[in-house]
Amino acid sequence: MDIFDKCTRFTRVRDLRAAGEYYYFRRIDSPQDPEVTIAGKKLVMLGSNSYLGLTNHPKVKEAACEAIRKYGTGCAGSRFLNGTLDIHEELEGRLAKFMRKPAAVTFSTGFLTNLGTISALVGKDDVVAIDKLDHASIIDGTRLSFGDVRKFKHNDPADLDRILSRGSDRASMVVVDGVFSMEGDIIDLPGVVKVARKHSTRVMVDDAHGIGVLGKGGRGTAEHFGLEDDVDIIMGTYSKSLASIGGFVVGDVDVIDYIKHHARALIFSASPPPASVASVIAALDIIESEPERRERLWENTRKMQKGFVEMGYDIGVSETPVVPVVVGEDMTAFIMTGRLQELGVFVNPVVSPGTPPGRALIRTSYMATHTDEQLDRVLDIFEKVGKELGILQPRHV
Repeated sequence: MDIFDKCTRFTRVRDLRAAGEYYYFRRIDSPQDPEVTIAGKKLVMLGSNSYLGLTNHPKVKEAACEAIRKYGTGCAGSRFLNGTLDIHEELEGRLAKFMRKPAAVTFSTGFLTNLGTISALVGKDDVVAIDKLDHASIIDGTRLSFGDVRKFKHNDPADLDRILSRGSDRASMVVVDGVFSMEGDIIDLPGVVKVARKHSTRVMVDDAHGIGVLGKGGRGTAEHFGLEDDVDIIMGTYSKSLASIGGFVVGDVDVIDYIKHHARALIFSASPPPASVASVIAALDIIESEPERRERLWENTRKMQKGFVEMGYDIGVSETPVVPVVVGEDMTAFIMTGRLQELGVFVNPVVSPGTPPGRALIRTSYMATHTDEQLDRVLDIFEKVGKELGILQPRHV
């Protein structure tokens, strides 16, 4: 028996490549702008999480360049030892103030943020409750915690109440996504908070897709619902609205201090590079000074949601700039992705096990910097392809 046998038996990718329908690891030759270039061809980008369109912003790029000139390209060690720069602490102070929490700590990636935070806080005698559709990093963080992991039905506070009622004498925490990254729906945070209070359970929200998008000030799901004081820990990433790579958590000083000294994913990972940190500081400046970007993002979102629905597409329960188009079978999603790309639109196919069998999605997401002309062109192309594939029925005049 060879441990590599599973690799030989894994034929799905080879089959898709042979059929000319493989659309992962596509090489992009341009910045993450509303239009990108693949093999010399321009495509309207509907597959990016750069919701505010800041990854190619001149101020963000100049901040990164200036940080490299001052600090070099890396920190050559972990935050815990030699890798904490003054700009790391500056960013943490800015994040804590922006998120209206006492303290913050930054990690090298968003995935490591959840991995480190959850496994540090949840012990083997503790209970951690997670939504069935929580992000993979949350799931893996609970696995590393050795706690009693309990999943509740998607966005169902009543089911959360049910699972927390078992062994209610134990310390517990509920961890949920603020915005679910595939379906684009928002957690019922008021319901979750109400149940958590009932069971004296701490609440952690992964707001990777909510920060910069939801709330009057762009502070995410908790601000959106007016529950900032009722959420104990908020996690965010830099790779969406904050135009970089990395992650952070905010919370009470004692909690953040504990995480800093117990999160293995922080202590044993290299420090976020200076350019990344400086980029986030610049992005925060823009988010706070240009609220019109968020307003434009929501105008684009509503336009596309309305356009898809009027066309006859099923967009599920989307409430955010993540707008899935339900197409049915996995191969339909791959074929549709290819046809859209041929006609000038970049999208992401989401198939099982990422979505239930028979519910394959074309995941689309929007930027504040998309123009009406680009979005109108996208809608025309989606209508054309939907009719070609029999997903949409011809309109009768």
